[in-house]
Amino acid sequence: MSSDQEHRQPNISNESFLKGEAVNPSSFREVPSSRRAPRRQPPNEATRFLMEQVIQKTNVQKALKRVIANRGAAGVDKMEVTDLPAFLTRSWPRIQTELLTGTYHPQPVKRVEIPKAGGGTRLLGIPTAVDRFIQQAILQVLSPLIDPTFSEASFGFRPGRNAHQAIERARQYIKEGYEVVVDIDLEKFFDRVNHDILMHRLSCRIADKRLLKLIRAYLSAGVMVEGVRMDVEEGTPQGGPLSPLLANILLDDLDQELTRRGHRFVRYADDCNIYVKTERAGQRVMDSVKEFLSKKLKLTVNKEKSAVDHVKKRKFLGFSFLIRKGEVLLTLPRQSKERFKTSIRRLTAGHTGCPLAERIRRLNSYLTGWVAYYHHADTSTFFRDMDSWIRHRLRMCLLKQWKKPATVKRHLLARGIAPIEAAQLSSSRLGYWRLSLSPQMHRAFDNIFWKLNGLVSLLDKYQKLRVSF
Repeated sequence: MSSDQEHRQPNISNESFLKGEAVNPSSFREVPSSRRAPRRQPPNEATRFLMEQVIQKTNVQKALKRVIANRGAAGVDKMEVTDLPAFLTRSWPRIQTELLTGTYHPQPVKRVEIPKAGGGTRLLGIPTAVDRFIQQAILQVLSPLIDPTFSEASFGFRPGRNAHQAIERARQYIKEGYEVVVDIDLEKFFDRVNHDILMHRLSCRIADKRLLKLIRAYLSAGVMVEGVRMDVEEGTPQGGPLSPLLANILLDDLDQELTRRGHRFVRYADDCNIYVKTERAGQRVMDSVKEFLSKKLKLTVNKEKSAVDHVKKRKFLGFSFLIRKGEVLLTLPRQSKERFKTSIRRLTAGHTGCPLAERIRRLNSYLTGWVAYYHHADTSTFFRDMDSWIRHRLRMCLLKQWKKPATVKRHLLARGIAPIEAAQLSSSRLGYWRLSLSPQMHRAFDNIFWKLNGLVSLLDKYQKLRVSF
């Protein structure tokens, strides 16, 4: 048997494709983060037959389950991820053959715009469900091979690493006296990735020309805007499973350069902070990094969002740093607080006619995720204050839904409010917000009422998470 045949996997039949043991999507987080593997080019022989690993039965089953679990919008072909199993049962033999022979052609991505928290819009490219499935299968093969070679200072979109670890690394540098940060934000990074540079970096790591050709095809598949296909010559669309890995491969050049210079830095995707002791040193670093990014990677630093400043004046991944009596504390910057309140206002808009139980369910979903991320902040005041504010918002929603004075009075009486007090509130001409602060509404719908109705308490969640933290 030839060496080529030894590396190839048998074809997967229609019947066998969707069978087999269930795969836990979370099992993909399997690369340890505490140690950095030696940086060396993998031998060509080991990476020549990666496409066979991509189409391996267990790998594609795992990819399918992951894509279905992630859900997501349909691409240009309007196929939902729930339709994938049936489609692949019919079409997998053809797709598998095209992947092995290097003749598979991805479809264009659907271009959508989403608002940014700080204003403006971010462009997303949504691949078709089939292309997301194939990209996920590729990612599962490439990530264990490439991720261990990345820098310890890189935390974004990597198995076993997260934003909290990046923040703690930054806090450690500040504790060591590096209180000036070179805050680098890359301008439209995902839209400006140079395809030739990226593919060269990939070709240095993997030797399977079919896989390289397929990744290149994904990069240049084009975008569909209002039914018109547009070619792209640079960028990696945000929205596909492969994009974060490709971004880290390109920016690994920056990580290695900063490591070579001996800098203390933390990078999370395209957000990079370098910690120095003086502003003069910081400005020198900023100038040299700008030059490196421009000449080496053809990337541009966003001048408006990048700066050299004391760490207490900058924010990083939604947090700010405060130095007090030698301790480095995490606080919530104004922008994070305002984004939170904007989301709560949207979820408690009184004119929607949403039933109270459903409104609480939606609120709980958002609150649970928000406090899970922000419980690292070293202050409980905001969490306590927001609990009270959210209850006021909900009382206001009730008043807006009741509208008529007679309805307001009836509900207050049902909650044990004295008739004269219920009549005073129901006949008042004050606005809904002012009335939600009234003693009658507080007594009728007190903290116990909201707890019995299942409303999540930010302060309670925060305190429990802090104990485990």
